[in-house]
Amino acid sequence: MNTLPIRCLVLACGNTLRGDDGVGPWLATWARQRFAAEPEVRIVSRQQWTPELAEEIANAQSVIFLDCSIASTPGAVNLDSVASAAGGWALATHHLGASELLALARELYGSVPSHAFLLTVGAGSTEMSERFSAVVDAALPEACRLLEEAVLRNLRES
Repeated sequence: MNTLPIRCLVLACGNTLRGDDGVGPWLATWARQRFAAEPEVRIVSRQQWTPELAEEIANAQSVIFLDCSIASTPGAVNLDSVASAAGGWALATHHLGASELLALARELYGSVPSHAFLLTVGAGSTEMSERFSAVVDAALPEACRLLEEAVLRNLRES
């Protein structure tokens, strides 16, 4: 078991059988290779974010969420700060967003990371496929660059 503190937790979600929805897990695989020598970076990939992740979030100094976005322009890569959801949110048992997971970590464990970011890539297609759309394929180098910069920045600042 790793006894080092988690300085940077990378949490990806997405379905690799639904085209561009698999971009989060793809980025997680890339990050595992890129940061293999960094024991203080933990990378977790799930089909969905669930309440069980709140404990890991609470114990991390920073967190970077990875997901596709159906609300963004296809192929657009965005890295934005994310804050915990305000009180009064309803706990979904099926899927939680980044804000809700941060709120759950705060509520259950009394702690949230000092830095939290959401990196998204706009989905062009979430139809059944194990391949990305051309716009997401073209966006992968930018997504990798932003993820690398964010992880390295969080390692320096944590």
